Amino acid sequence: MTSLAIAPQSAGLTASLPAGGPDPARFDWAEAWYPVAYVEDLDPVQPTRFTLLDRGIVIWWDTKGQAWRVFEDKCPHRLAPLSEGRVNESGELECPYHGWTFSGDGACTHIPQQAADGQGNQSGRACALALPTAIAQGLLFVYPGQAKNAPQVKLPIIGPLEEEPDGWVVLNTFRDLPYDALTLLENVLDASHIPYTHHKTVGKRENAAPMEMEVLNAGKQGFQGLWPEGPRKGTLGTQHTTFIAPALMYHDLTSKQFGRTLTVVYATPTSKGQCRLFARFPFKFSSKLPATVIGLTPRWYSHIGNNGVLEDDQIFLHLQERELEKAIGKASPKENRTYAQACYLPTQADRYVLAFRNWVSDFQADPFPGQSLAPALSQAALLDRYHSHTQHCKSCRTALNRIQTLRWVLLGVSAVVWSLLPIAIATGSLTSLTAILLGLLPLATAAAWAGLGILERRFYEGRAIPPRNLPEKKAKAKG
Repeated sequence: MTSLAIAPQSAGLTASLPAGGPDPARFDWAEAWYPVAYVEDLDPVQPTRFTLLDRGIVIWWDTKGQAWRVFEDKCPHRLAPLSEGRVNESGELECPYHGWTFSGDGACTHIPQQAADGQGNQSGRACALALPTAIAQGLLFVYPGQAKNAPQVKLPIIGPLEEEPDGWVVLNTFRDLPYDALTLLENVLDASHIPYTHHKTVGKRENAAPMEMEVLNAGKQGFQGLWPEGPRKGTLGTQHTTFIAPALMYHDLTSKQFGRTLTVVYATPTSKGQCRLFARFPFKFSSKLPATVIGLTPRWYSHIGNNGVLEDDQIFLHLQERELEKAIGKASPKENRTYAQACYLPTQADRYVLAFRNWVSDFQADPFPGQSLAPALSQAALLDRYHSHTQHCKSCRTALNRIQTLRWVLLGVSAVVWSLLPIAIATGSLTSLTAILLGLLPLATAAAWAGLGILERRFYEGRAIPPRNLPEKKAKAKG
């Protein structure tokens, strides 16, 4: 399930370096693997820009090497972004500014302005900086640290899927979020918020209850936790939680009713106050029907629902982390130790949150130390779906284009029928019933056009009012 490029790793080699670097007192975020895209969403024709740890990178398909490559997104010549260039006819990456061309390993193969006997392209200074890449479980991973370390650092993959690869049905989504990777991880580790925050989406307020969480072990590489009672007041079974530093966590739940369910989150840090979420939901159902239903559900339709769930807490998490910054100052190691003083955490439900924040402070594990958050965004920007998801998702882009095309077709049909109907009636070529049916057709197409318009908006923007804040229906009085 795993392949590597740039920094190959032999199948029999066991990872010998810990993620985060060798310093036992500090976690270096550069020395770890991060997912940057689902492979199925990448375009082999066009370069794709991404930001990883405040560093611009470009993802492109090397037709000669038959592999996805990742370079630092700047040409060594004049620092122009290579992501604005193209993959040329030779299958190499071409800079948009002066046409310098690079092969899959970063070597400069052509400088158009160079004399025939020139050798400037053979200099090390002419090379693009290639980063180690790996593909595992459908994700493209990138290693932003020292390339020599990459083959010896373990990929952060989902253990249960690797150990028992058969029988899983996996739902995948992603989104660029307007808050830190640290905020995202803290939020998803906290199972206690689900009944309230996600009421009417994936939770119910009445399921809120005392939660006795246990942290089984903890260290620089993360921690494991146990919730013996589990969600829904113990009706689903015990839930296990794993945090693999610095950016992966998953809840693992097995119940007699539904089978085994994982809730997996990768929090890829892009820049201060921003990250890309990769959410994965692997299921092993106890019956075939749910798997069949999921298999028949279009990926884009699932993403609309997933985006709604993310928007349940997107606005207040964006604002919350700014309040936290005010309470503890810029995130330096000493200031991070005051997290428990800034927030009042009296119950066992916050055990995982405390364990995570202790990891951040104990190992100086802030990805952007000393940086300040930007001013808060507007509600419209926080609810934007197109730029944070749709434009990057192959399934949603395709669905949106088809919906827009269909709306134009419906308009055309309606216009043609309305223009021809009076003529047909005047000539007496239609029966009364046929005339009535044709008269209703434009109304039907108009209704379909309007319905598709509502669906189209869901690819662009989220709900201004989350379901939990909608008025509750009053219970009918008995008697």
